[in-house]
Amino acid sequence: MEAYCAYQERCHEEVIEKMRAMAVSREDSSEIIVHLIAHNFLNEERFAQSFARGKHRIKKWGKTRIVNELKLRNISQYNINSALKEIADDEYELTFDTISLKHWHSITEKNSQKKRKKFCDFLLRKGFESQLVYQKMKELEHNEIL
Repeated sequence: MEAYCAYQERCHEEVIEKMRAMAVSREDSSEIIVHLIAHNFLNEERFAQSFARGKHRIKKWGKTRIVNELKLRNISQYNINSALKEIADDEYELTFDTISLKHWHSITEKNSQKKRKKFCDFLLRKGFESQLVYQKMKELEHNEIL
């Protein structure tokens, strides 16, 4: 399990699931978890921070999706807040602007209502906040009209 945790950051849920798949007893798995935490192989705050940085920089996810994914992994609110601090505001805005412009210009839909829906659905699925998405849509639509 040390090698499993050393390979990449893991959350407690992933380690427990792995041990369940290996048919490790509950008593043994509890001891193993304690050992991994004591020897710093398992650290949920570090996992959450790494997860947030990676998903934002590589997959271009927004904060909403990152928060939801961390909650699915039973990460505490404290660790989620700590993870979100890893994403700089200027980096977040730049990513959002880049993705939204690229996607807006890639939509070939002629019907403006359908184009707006496709644009918003895409960015909301990516996990960007709805007020940002709608504001950007209005801005891009206004610029297109001019």
